[in-house]
Amino acid sequence: MQEVDVAVVLRDLFVVVLKLAAPGLLTAMGVGLVVSLIQAVTQINESTLAFVPKVLALGAALMLAGPFMYATLTDFTHGLLDRLIAVGGQ
Repeated sequence: MQEVDVAVVLRDLFVVVLKLAAPGLLTAMGVGLVVSLIQAVTQINESTLAFVPKVLALGAALMLAGPFMYATLTDFTHGLLDRLIAVGGQ
C-alpha cells in the first residue's frame, strides 16, 4: 500500500466520521439554541429544561438517520476491506 493510498483512506475516514457525527451534533446544537432562546426570553433558568429536549431530539434524529449512518459505515467498511484484499493479493 502506497503512502497515497493511506492518505486517501484517512481522508475517506474523516469524511465518514463527519457524516456519522453530523446528524446528532446538528440536532443537539439546534435544539440547544432554541431552548436557550426560550429560556432567555422567559427568564427561566432550569437545567433540566435544556437537557430533556436535547435527549429526545437526539434520539429521534438518530432513529431517523440510522439507515443512512448504517449504509455509510457499511460502504466504507466494504471499500476498506476490498482495498486490504487487493493489497494482500499483490
